[in-house]
Amino acid sequence: MSIVCTSLSFSWPDDTPVFDDLNVSVPGGRTGLVAANGSGKSTLLRLIAGELTPGGGSVVVDGVLGYLPQHLPFQAGQSVAEVLGVDRALAALHAIESGDAAEEHFAAIGNDWDVEERTRAELDRLGLGGIALDRRLGTLSGGQVVSLGLVAQLLKRPDVLLLDEPTNNLDGPARDRLTEVLRGWTGCLLVVSHDRALLDEMDRIAALDHGEIRWYGGNFTAYAETVRAGREVAERQVRNAEQNLKRQRREMQQARERAARRASTASRNLADAGLARIVAGGLEREAQVSAAKTNETHANRVGDAKARLDQASRAARQDDKIVLELPETMVPAGRTVFHGERLLVSYDGKPVFSGGGADLDIRGPERIALVGPNGAGKSTLLRLINGDQAPDSGFLARAEGRVAYLSQRLDLLDPSLTVAESLAAWASSLPDAERMNLLARFLFRGTRAHLPVRVLSGGERLRATLACVLFGAPAPQLLLLDEPTNNLDLDSVGRLEAALSAYRGAFVVVSHDERFLAEIGVTRWLRLAGGRLAETAAPVSTRRR
Repeated sequence: MSIVCTSLSFSWPDDTPVFDDLNVSVPGGRTGLVAANGSGKSTLLRLIAGELTPGGGSVVVDGVLGYLPQHLPFQAGQSVAEVLGVDRALAALHAIESGDAAEEHFAAIGNDWDVEERTRAELDRLGLGGIALDRRLGTLSGGQVVSLGLVAQLLKRPDVLLLDEPTNNLDGPARDRLTEVLRGWTGCLLVVSHDRALLDEMDRIAALDHGEIRWYGGNFTAYAETVRAGREVAERQVRNAEQNLKRQRREMQQARERAARRASTASRNLADAGLARIVAGGLEREAQVSAAKTNETHANRVGDAKARLDQASRAARQDDKIVLELPETMVPAGRTVFHGERLLVSYDGKPVFSGGGADLDIRGPERIALVGPNGAGKSTLLRLINGDQAPDSGFLARAEGRVAYLSQRLDLLDPSLTVAESLAAWASSLPDAERMNLLARFLFRGTRAHLPVRVLSGGERLRATLACVLFGAPAPQLLLLDEPTNNLDLDSVGRLEAALSAYRGAFVVVSHDERFLAEIGVTRWLRLAGGRLAETAAPVSTRRR
């Protein structure tokens, strides 16, 4: 049970390189794969899974492979059984139980006579026991769909399991259940994640940086401490190199001044000594040669010091961080941005909100955290606020001004357009140069700005969507953010936290990341559970001290 990549190379169709002669061997046990967004984590998993064909080299997987991608290829009209890949076997089993002994039914079942029991057991294991096998995916929450995708992989009984951001959209209990599954994993597990708690369950960390893998024993906390210590050493080396360069320059200047003084003194002494001109000239030339050698020695030392400083600076440099400043906007404290009363909406004949419906007012620059279990209807409520979905009944009103909505599905951008074309469509009033500068702040520099949206990683697609949604004209007075930290690397999450803390408009954020909610200055907490939307106190873990 292992993964071996040998001399692996891969480039996108536009010749943008991702890997060149990558060699990596992933042993049994639990491995967390970390890197900045766009470094190629998801691409590597897709190469291992066979979704992409390498330009060179080979991939060998020892054992049955299970792969949970970041973007699940499911359709809203599919049934749960279809997603799990058990629909044909279950239909055949039920037909045989009804007395139909056709040969094709036995062929569909094979040796999997306990398929229904195993399916139910895995659904229960991941908290989906109450979901009917004929239920359609369009009626499930994003977190439920992710858990369902994991069940589909576990039913394969894989020896090697690849998981790409498996905690995206999962609530606390669902994350706990996932963690329990992975704690008991005995095969080869490779997890791409920015979830610090999940990465702390790993046996080792593989860090992907500029097409190379570096290995770190222990979990993410141990890895982060090692990286922090290494960064401190690198920064200390930069300071030492800077001081050395200053010293070498100072010594070179002092040597030049001493040489100039000696030359001046020697000229006067030669003149006073009355030596023949040819002898005096020879002594002057010897002095000049000596001064030149001294100058060359110090110049070489300065050059070496510059090289050491450049090397130390490269080791300490962290260029791949988004610079995120939200647009200038201000909402007066007394202004009602959104008003909704007795809002009712149903899926498959079942009401999302109980009783007389949901009531909600958003006033002024409120910072609202909307929390609750998967499937409670949080994303539905955001779509009602944004106007993407009309209520079955009830009344709602929005103030003048733009609402910026970031869906957790990241489906707002046209996949066929480039990143630059997408921003031009959303912010047509911005000059070209200003749009390119803006994209550079979101790490789309040079040719990266002209990549099609369809080839972007999850983190890159989120950055591109953020740029378009937040900087479209006019500046938004209300932000609706549905799981905005999904797929973002930890540095980018920190930048988003800082930007939201400084934002002067209103926002509603759906997130299961308590650390993130603790940092963005939430002033109001709403909980949606069991069909009831109610004010709630901030969780103890998110209260600022």
